[in-house]
This record gives sequence, C-alpha cells and structure tokens, in this order.
Amino acid sequence: MNIQNVYILDDRGILYINGAEAEEFLQNMISNDINKVNEDNSCFASLLSPQGKFLFAFIIVKHKSGYFIDCEKSQTEGLFKQLSIYKLRSKVEIMNLSNEFVVAAFNKEKFLNFEGAKDEPGCTIKYREDPILLDPRNKDLGARLIINLEKLYLSLKKLELKNSPIDQYYKLSHKLGIAQKEMNKLQNKLFGIECNFEELNGIDFKKGCYVGQENTARIKLKNKLSKRLLPIKLIEGELIQDDLIYNSEFEIGKVLIDGEYPFALVKYLDDNFIGKNQFKSKNAKLKIEIPIWIKI
Repeated sequence: MNIQNVYILDDRGILYINGAEAEEFLQNMISNDINKVNEDNSCFASLLSPQGKFLFAFIIVKHKSGYFIDCEKSQTEGLFKQLSIYKLRSKVEIMNLSNEFVVAAFNKEKFLNFEGAKDEPGCTIKYREDPILLDPRNKDLGARLIINLEKLYLSLKKLELKNSPIDQYYKLSHKLGIAQKEMNKLQNKLFGIECNFEELNGIDFKKGCYVGQENTARIKLKNKLSKRLLPIKLIEGELIQDDLIYNSEFEIGKVLIDGEYPFALVKYLDDNFIGKNQFKSKNAKLKIEIPIWIKI
C-alpha cells in the first residue's frame, strides 16, 4: 500500500446509532466491549446469532454523541433490520447514512504522520471533525477515514492522497487472510470464533453477556476450535460456493466465499491439511495457507 494511495471504499455502508441508551444497547448485542470505543479508540465487532453463528461484522467508531457502524454495504440493510428487531423500547435511534458518508482507506505510515497518531490497532484521531482510525483488525490494513461525501475529495486533496483502484486494497486484505467481501455468504454457516474474530480483536471474553456469547465462550474455554476461515489461492479451474475441498480422498474443508477473493472453512488442525501444499475441489486446484497472525 503506497503512502500516497487512497482507496475509496464505496462498497462500505455507514449506520449511525445514538440516543440515551445507545451504549447499553450495543453492549448487550455485540461480541466486543463497547467501553473500548471512545474519541481515541475504535473497535471491530460482530453480531452473532443466539447460537453464536456469524451474522454481521463491522467497525465501531465514536462520533459526536453516537457511534458510526462501518460495515459491508450489501449487509447494511440486513444489519439495520436486525438491530431494529432488538431495539424494542430502548431509547436508541438507528439511521442509515450510507448515502451521505463514505469510507476511505490509506497507508499506515501516512496515518502515523498525523499529530496524536499511535501505532496501535484502533487508534483514532480527528481530521477536523472526521474520525481517522488505524484498522482495529490488523494494522497492515492501514487507516480509515469516515467522512461526509461532500467533503471527501477536497479533504483527500489537502491530505495529498491519490485515488487508487479499490481492488488493490482488497487484494491486500485477501493476501493478509482477512475476509471483507461477500460476507453475506458466511451467514449462519460458521461460528463467529471460526471467522478468526479473536485474533482480529473482535471478541472480548471478559465482558458480560451478549447475543451468541454462550457457545462462543464454550468453544474457547473447552478448546473446541477445530475449523477456521482461511483464504484460498486458486491455481487453476473454478471455485463454486459449498464445494468440498480434499487432500486425496480426505475432506479438509468447504468453499464458503467463491469469486475474486475466496475463503474456505478449513479443518486447520487435521493431519491431512497440515503441511500440505495443494488441494482440490470438484473443479479446481488450490492452495490454502494459515495467515501469520494466527498462532497455532
């Protein structure tokens, strides 16, 4: 990621949650601790099913009296509806601001040139009134600016940032092993902890109850984590969602996200996976590697 490049992530959506009970509302819902979020720090979190299965993933950023929720735009409407279901009589307002605000990503080194910036995931500063944060999942994903669309291009010019193809950013994300695209294909297919959310700073095991907490904690405490979401490198052929992946006749995983940035749910501790370089699905040859930030 070049220090002058900026990637306008117009495939990201923005919800805004505020109101007298916004903090308590989010704390009872999300997999992370909302108390980590303030003017100086943002966090990554997820919304799980009661069984602990993945539903939505997002970044939470403090803004004025409420919170920005930065999520994949294709999931924005579904997340809005899901949060509204849980709202009940809470003194909370949920707004979809995806047509007004945009997310722009840029290099970590550029971020560290700002006054007050720290080399810590989630570190958040203000550029005028707009939050800039070092990605709370992984610092190598760079920084994110959340800004009103009307101010975007003037601000990028003043910051001396050059608009670059968005696919460069997502190629980096896939290379790092962090899924961000077509996350709807994961819904109810795997547990949140199998999405590597612990390693991506998205689960807090010390906070109180939240939706899906019981199974998430049980998998962690009883060391039951045997599958993980891992990136696929296609060698040849075509990947199809839900295709099984094999080493010879032994099944080691399943394709969950096909397309340009593919991921599979893999039995990462299986002897038929460990140390193997090449696998096959019905119509493809492929490789799967465990990202260096996952410690085994």
